[in-house]
Amino acid sequence: MFNRLAEQHRQFIRDLVLNLQALAIALEQRGYMASCYTCGGELSSASFMASLADNHLIRFLVSDYGITWTEMRDDRELMKLEGAEAISQLQELADLLKFSAAATISV
Repeated sequence: MFNRLAEQHRQFIRDLVLNLQALAIALEQRGYMASCYTCGGELSSASFMASLADNHLIRFLVSDYGITWTEMRDDRELMKLEGAEAISQLQELADLLKFSAAATISV
């Protein structure tokens, strides 16, 4: 049972890293500064950063040790979330991107 759970966790982290890479590309295509760096070829960790406005930075870290979302403005930490809450915040960012793209297309 534990081996199966460990493999599911590794797959979850890989999927999350792949989605972070895609989100960084989508943000860059819309003119935002964004990056997603991974360590090694196993996709077991990533550092995602995006600048949404002047002095407004999002940092999302994922690894086997945990998942964190940190939002900063003017070099001050506004919000730090971990685990499921961090992923939910990432989903909100992805939804904003998706809805802004849909609004641009329909205009």
